[in-house]
This record gives sequence, structure tokens and C-alpha cells, in this order.
Amino acid sequence: MPRKRTQKIYFGEEQEQAVVRYLESESEIEKNKIFNEYLKEPLIIMVESIIRRYKLYRKDFDFNEVHTDTMSFLITKISKFDHTKNTKAYSYFGTICKNYLMGAIQKDTKETNRSVSYDDISSDLEESLEHSYIIDEVHVDYKDVVIKFIMQMEEFMENNELTENEQKLGYALIEVFSNFEKIFQVGDGNKFNKNLILLSLREMTSLSTKEIRVSLKKFKKVYESIMVGFIN
Repeated sequence: MPRKRTQKIYFGEEQEQAVVRYLESESEIEKNKIFNEYLKEPLIIMVESIIRRYKLYRKDFDFNEVHTDTMSFLITKISKFDHTKNTKAYSYFGTICKNYLMGAIQKDTKETNRSVSYDDISSDLEESLEHSYIIDEVHVDYKDVVIKFIMQMEEFMENNELTENEQKLGYALIEVFSNFEKIFQVGDGNKFNKNLILLSLREMTSLSTKEIRVSLKKFKKVYESIMVGFIN
């Protein structure tokens, strides 16, 4: 049973150092002690947070089953982390969980009745936001698009230098797409509601339409990385 978060920062420097000690130890007894004392609960919270944050629920699985399965997979990958590369274990573990869950969901999902075109989404964000277009070219599950977009955006925001306007817009995009059920008019033609997106972005950022369009260009890399991943 996933535990409730007891502190705001559940995976900090103490846990990062514990991972290093865990990896460098040659004693299974010591490894188990380190894991149980310093890593088990933070990883439980991490997996729970990722599942809920990105709504990565699997069809025909209850929450505890998804959580247990993801935890089991993550544990098998801890030893793969290379702490000598000056990277954070937190980011590595989070990426492992998100990619595993996305892959499992895509494998489980056979339905394609609710789909959108990646090309139309990209052109929509960079061109006119005044109309709703019917998306009917490349068919994928729109939820996969949105979830992947949020994940990539958060990583992009963390690892790139952005202007103040770009930061405002980036966080606004994450918030808007986190509520993707309100963005997509799922039904006839799977319309992509551009008016709602633009209105939301303007209200959340206080930026003009022109400023939004200029700042959006920075996030084209996020879209392109998503495209490459799904094409492959």
C-alpha cells in the first residue's frame, strides 16, 4: 500500500548519497539496510506521485497493482544508475518509472478511436490559434501525446535556460495540458480547441498573443523529441 507523503522533499541529498553508498557497497546485507532505511519509502512516494501526477493508470489494473508492478521494475534498475556522471538519481528513477508506465500503457491500449495528429498539434501551437481544426491524419491515442508532452516539458524546463516569458509560458503549458480533458473536445472529428488553449495561456501568463507565439518557438524541441520517440 503506497504511503502518504510525510514531507515536502521526499528525495533529497540524503537519498542521493544513500544511492551512492548502495551502489558502492559489495555487501548484500548492507545494501538491503541502506535500501530499507533510506530509499524504500522515498521510492514508494515517487512512484505514487508519478502515477497520479501523469494519470498513468493501466486498464484492468487497480492502483496498487500498477504501483507494485512499477516499484518492482524500478528496483531492478537501481544498479544501472551511473553516479559517476554527476547526474541525479532522482531524475534517473523518475524517468525509468515514466518510460516504463508509458510503454506498458501503450502496449495495453488497442483502441484508437480517440486520436489526434502530431503535425496538427505542432502547427496549431506555432501558427494561428483562432479556430478549431479537425485532426485526421496521423492517428495515435491523444492521451499518450499529452502525457508525453507534460513529461518532456518538465524535463526541458529544468534543463534549459529560458527567458522570463518562456518560463511563464512553459509552466502554463504544463498546467493546461495537465487538465487535457478540458482541452480536447473528444467526439465528432476529435477537435482540438485552440480558443480554450490561447485564452488559458493568456490568463495564466498575462502575455499577449504575440508574446505567446514568440515564446512557443522555444518549445518546438519538445514536440520534435516526442515525434521521434513515437515514430521509432
